[in-house]
Amino acid sequence: MKIYGVTGWKNCGKTGLMERLVSEITARGYRVSTVKHAHHTFDVDQPGRDSYRHREAGAEEVLLISGKRWALMHELREEEEPPLEHLLTKLADVDLLLVEGYKREAHPKIEAHRKEAGKPLIAPEDPTIRALASDQPASQHPDVTCPVFDLNDTAALATFVLQETGLLRHAAKTA
Repeated sequence: MKIYGVTGWKNCGKTGLMERLVSEITARGYRVSTVKHAHHTFDVDQPGRDSYRHREAGAEEVLLISGKRWALMHELREEEEPPLEHLLTKLADVDLLLVEGYKREAHPKIEAHRKEAGKPLIAPEDPTIRALASDQPASQHPDVTCPVFDLNDTAALATFVLQETGLLRHAAKTA
């Protein structure tokens, strides 16, 4: 399984870019999964539902299954957040795993950047960032040595990711 990330500061377009990349790359015939890192508490369950009640009662893991999907929820309780490497062992094998967030991990990444967010670029100081997806042209980023793409040029960004991961060789069969 090949791994590629999308990173950047809050409100710089990471989630939208992830969504578009998943759509574009799966349309080309690849199997894609995603990991999203949240910096805050979240819940995928509903209070009062059976699975919620199981977790609230103290279950460490709850596997919820229907005819359309299954979901495994694992409560950390007071444990530390596990590293990304450990979490990847929980996923089924696919062609490409796209990871949103995880700025400090060593996998290759695209940095999403919007000028209006007012945040500094990460790319000039981080060798794991292999491309910048920006709402400004490359001429506005003189300190960036990696390729600069238009934030909305999903097709070009998808091709770049597929080239970087060595998956593009299969594109002739699926395109």
